[in-house]
Amino acid sequence: MQVINAILYVVVIGFLIYWVGTWAYYLYKGRKMGGAISGEEFESTMRKAQIVDLREKNSFDAKHILGARNLPYTQLKYNEGELRPDLPVYLYEDRKSVSVRAAAKLQKWGFEDVKWLDERFSDWEGKTKKTTKL
Repeated sequence: MQVINAILYVVVIGFLIYWVGTWAYYLYKGRKMGGAISGEEFESTMRKAQIVDLREKNSFDAKHILGARNLPYTQLKYNEGELRPDLPVYLYEDRKSVSVRAAAKLQKWGFEDVKWLDERFSDWEGKTKKTTKL
């Protein structure tokens, strides 16, 4: 029984180290990339940018930033051609680490001006839209 408890303890500690390490890595990477912008700056400059909602379709349909297009992070590599690399790209999601990962991918693919909402989408106070189904 002690062996099982020791193994369980090691697995839990390993998971916590992985989780905290991943969080810290993306926090560091995001700061190094310098693309985080406040909700106010996002809203005031978004008219000249391509706004990308990285959440899944059902979340996008429920509520999204007015003018945003839905390119879920899980499908980004398949839909990258839908974005123009010569225009700014503004990303948002409910988890900032997803936006940082997407921004890193886009920069790797040649996009130079990639920014992301520093807050969670659930904290967004600007104009939103719901997709209605007919």
